[in-house]
Order: sequence, then C-alpha cells, then structure tokens
Amino acid sequence: MKYFWLRSLFFFVIAFVVIPLGFNASLFASEVVAAGHPVADHAVEGVLHLPPIWMVIPFVILLLMIATGPLFYHHFWEHHYPKVAVGLGAIVAVFYGFFMDHGTHALLHTLEEYISFIALIASLFIASGGILIKIASRGRPLVNGGLLFFGAILADIIGTTGASMLLIRPYMRINEGRLKPFHIVFFIFLVSNIGGGLTPIGDPPLFLGFLKGVPFFWILTEIWHIWLVTVVVLIGVFMVLDARVGKGTVPEGFEQQTGRVLEIQGARSFFFLAIIIVAVFLDPAVIAGFPSLQQMLHVPFGIREVIMFAVAFAAYKTADQEAMKGNEFNFEPIKEVAFLFIGIFATMIPALELIGAYAESHAVEFSVSRFYWLTGSLSGVLDNAPTYLNFLAGSMGKFGSDIGSVEAVRSFAAGIPSPVAADVPSDVYLLAISVAAVFFGAMTYIGNAPNFMVKNIAEQADVDVPGFVEYVYKYSLPILIPLFAVIWFVFFNF
Repeated sequence: MKYFWLRSLFFFVIAFVVIPLGFNASLFASEVVAAGHPVADHAVEGVLHLPPIWMVIPFVILLLMIATGPLFYHHFWEHHYPKVAVGLGAIVAVFYGFFMDHGTHALLHTLEEYISFIALIASLFIASGGILIKIASRGRPLVNGGLLFFGAILADIIGTTGASMLLIRPYMRINEGRLKPFHIVFFIFLVSNIGGGLTPIGDPPLFLGFLKGVPFFWILTEIWHIWLVTVVVLIGVFMVLDARVGKGTVPEGFEQQTGRVLEIQGARSFFFLAIIIVAVFLDPAVIAGFPSLQQMLHVPFGIREVIMFAVAFAAYKTADQEAMKGNEFNFEPIKEVAFLFIGIFATMIPALELIGAYAESHAVEFSVSRFYWLTGSLSGVLDNAPTYLNFLAGSMGKFGSDIGSVEAVRSFAAGIPSPVAADVPSDVYLLAISVAAVFFGAMTYIGNAPNFMVKNIAEQADVDVPGFVEYVYKYSLPILIPLFAVIWFVFFNF
C-alpha cells in the first residue's frame, strides 16, 4: 500500500512539473505568433498543432508490453510495469510540454480525465469490497446464466465497475472446483462491458454523451432490443460451454456455507455505493450553476471527485472486516488499473488527436458502417470514452452540427434528415457509435477498466485466466466479432 501511494505521487510530480513547462512552451509559441513570424501548416517555429505520427509509438509499445509481459517476461513485468507505464507516459507528456502549441491544455485535460476516472473506479472498487455476497447454490449453467443476466442489468444501475466488483467473487465462489477460463471471459463480456449499454450510468462513453446533451433515456429506448438479443445470445453460448464442464470438484463443506440461498454481509456499504452513483451527476453540465472547482481554484478535479475519494476512504475505514476478509480484499487490482491507465491515458493523447483530426476531415465520406467499425475497433484498444466523443463530433460535423451545443446534440439524437440523398438520419449514426463504443470494449483487457480488475482478482484466486493475446484470438475474435458483424448487418449496414 505504501509503495502504491509513493508511485502515484511520482506520477503527479511528473504531471505538475511538465505542465508548467508546457505553459512556458505555449506562451513562447503565442509570442512568436504575436511577433508576426510566419506560420507553417502544422507548426509555429517548432511548436506543433498536430503530433507527428511517430508519437503513437509509446502507446504501441505499452500495448505490446501489456500483451506480452505476463507471457514472456512475467517476473520483470510484475515488478516493473508501473515504471514502464509511467515512463512511456512521461515521454509523451514531455513532448507535449515542449513542442505542442496546446500542450498545457492537452495535459491538463488528460490529467482531469484521469483523476475523474480513477476516483470513480477506486471508490466503486473499495465500497463493493465491503459487501460479501454468499450464494448457497452450486454453480451450474442455469444458475450462472441467471447471475450473468442479473449482472448485466445491475451494470446499468451501478455501472460496469460496481457490478463487476460486487459479483465477480461470489461468481467464482459458487463455481469453485469447476472454473474454466471462459467463465471469466464471459463475465467480462456481459457484466464488465455489454451489460452497461442501456444507461449513461452503465458505461463512460454514454455518460459523456449525456453530459453533451443526449437525453438520459434515449439510449435505453433505442438500444434495448439490440442489447437484449446480444446478451441472450452470449448467455446461450456460455450455457452450452458451461454444460460441458459438469459438476467439477465440489469444495468440502460447500453446502454448509449458509442456510439461505442468498446472504449479504456488510450491507451498509450499499449506502456508500449510492452516494457514489449520486455523485456522478454532480457536474455543472448536468446541474446548472453547480460550483466548479476547476474554474474557481484552477485544479484538475471537481467536487464530484472530492466526494468520491472521501467516500472511498470512509468506506474502507468503516467496512465490515469479516466481509473484507471473505472477499480477500486487497488493493492490487486497483493498483494495476491505476498505473497501467496512467500510461494509457498519457500515451493515447497523440493517437486520439490524430484520429479526431482524421474523423473531422473525412466525416463527409464516412458512412454509418464506417463509423460503427472504426468506433468499435478503436474502442477495443483505446479508451472508449474519448473515442466515442471524437466520432460523435465527426458524425455531427457531417450534418452541419456542433458537439459543443447541447441543443444541437439533442436535435442530433432526435434525428436530423441527412443532407445526402438516400442517407439515413442522424440518430442512426449516434446509435451506431454508442453501440460500438460500449460493446467493443469487451474485445481486449484494456477496452474497459473493469476488464483488468476482474482479470487481476481472478488471477489472485489462482483461476486459469487467458493472457492478452489468447483472450483476443480464442474468445473475442471467434465469438464477439461474428455477433457484432450480425448487429452491423441488421442495424447499421448503410
């Protein structure tokens, strides 16, 4: 625990040293422009507007190391992944601080997103860790299928992170002695990703869309049939695989765990979960006139994040110790997510900017099909929230709308007729982008933060969990891609 906070402090020292450097570089660039020096297409006296393509290399290296580290150099990766993630992120941060004309803004914006991200993830992780759910029934296809369906619905109420952390341990417990890699994979598919596709609470891209102006219940009314068919098909495939496992080895004394079918210990932690969910909406974009610490104090976090960190501390200090012990709670899963996503958030800045520029300049040429597949494929390896925003902005540009206007976003969701003959209205584009951003997050372990947390918790329980590459070629490609292709063919083949 001590080293976790020391390393976190190291990252923030880097961030707050680089940011002033970025400010100086940006100030220098503005002085050059004011002095009347010539301006190139993409540079002002060495200060760039768009990053060079080679600045994507740190992100590619990090992605490759996440995929290969646990397989080929496990000892090194286990002990040094925080240094690797922070080091690669620092390369991009220093480049932006010195050479990008908007470096200060980009770094501050990314830091603000990261703090918001880790506040939500950590608070949900800690609060749910104090809730021990005991299910007397032994794991079998019908029970597991019902639990996964319940988890998919719960993900829309308390988010994919909250649902994943609440259910992964009891899910593994009732299947002890018969757990296979596919059990963890389908849990990630359904509870950690696709399940959260019905509400803005469920998954970050949808929440960002809500903040921009997409009506809260729009996604539910538009996607429920796609969501339901996808969830049912995946549970059906899972139950076929699960039936082949058989009863497995029943743990000694399993039936004597509890006299009731369901028992919950540490229920008071649900109170903390409720506070966290309410805090999600404490944003000036949701509540008009709500105070913004960013504007008042010029800090990269708001009241929402302060509340979430405070709740995380209170939840940990007041948690039912027996429940924490029963969950085998420790900070390793959140530590891994915190450090790896430091690197991911920082190194993906150039990739997102290049993608955003490409989407903006080529939006007119993009069909619904292209928006669907590009949003989806990139959401599997990049943070799906900014990917969603980039392609939403691009699709709105195609219709002559501005993502910065709440009314324009609402009109876009309501359906603007296309300016191109025989094209579909705007709401189809929004639906394609929304579905792809959420569903394709299940394609890799880095597609969504709960994926990594579930993987880590399962590994600590000595469960056989597929590696990064195995997860993709053995499960994502043969199971998800055909299903997503059918969704495209039926709903977005335009």
